[in-house]
Amino acid sequence: MRDILDAVADGELSPTAAEAELRGYARTDAGRFDAARAARTGIPEGIIAAGKTPEETASMAVAAVETTECALVTRADATTVEACRTRLDERFPDADVAYDDRARTLVVHAPEYEPPSLSATAVVVTAGTSDAFPAGEAAVVLEEIGARVERIDDVGVAGIARLFDRLDAIREADVLVVAAGREGALPTVLAGLVDVPLIAVPVSTGYGHGGSGEAALAGMLQSCAPLMVVNIDAGFTAGAQAGLIARSISAARAE
Repeated sequence: MRDILDAVADGELSPTAAEAELRGYARTDAGRFDAARAARTGIPEGIIAAGKTPEETASMAVAAVETTECALVTRADATTVEACRTRLDERFPDADVAYDDRARTLVVHAPEYEPPSLSATAVVVTAGTSDAFPAGEAAVVLEEIGARVERIDDVGVAGIARLFDRLDAIREADVLVVAAGREGALPTVLAGLVDVPLIAVPVSTGYGHGGSGEAALAGMLQSCAPLMVVNIDAGFTAGAQAGLIARSISAARAE
């Protein structure tokens, strides 16, 4: 504790960063940021922008970079991204800020940040272009956990020859995240063809009876091939679970 207090007194550590080291979290105007989550669980703390004002999200993002040298914001719209960029430019002008408008994620790395690296490959598969949002969110989470990520898109069962064309590449994965809307058939078909863990993401595409992802979720839960299922559009959760599997595989390879 004395070392932390001395660092604050010498200007080497901010009060926010010191609080995070002592308590495991940092307080902001928008709530508390869990600065110890990545060390505790292997999954970075995600700042979900939905339900927060742009200013609240920006405050959390600044606290994240201040305490962990990185930030991951999800469900961010253009207004939120602009607020975050403004606050981050003021506090961390040299930070790398990357926004993926399709995945709706904002990732920030301070110059001194050392990203994790795993000896494991995750392949993120989509049935169609409409499934890109949660699939992209999963891919970003996996990258922040340190997995090598490959994308294979638009291989849905409506034109199943497209899937067979990419099957060899899919089988090279250590873990799969498969996103599909409509009737959600792709994960079940794929789970019967591969021997790696598969996490299915039902997507809120479709309309009419069973629309908004409900039919996809029901179909995946009723899958006769073994797979894991997350909630509708839950790309973050799918990426986090796949990331934990990738971490275990990487650790086993290092032994």
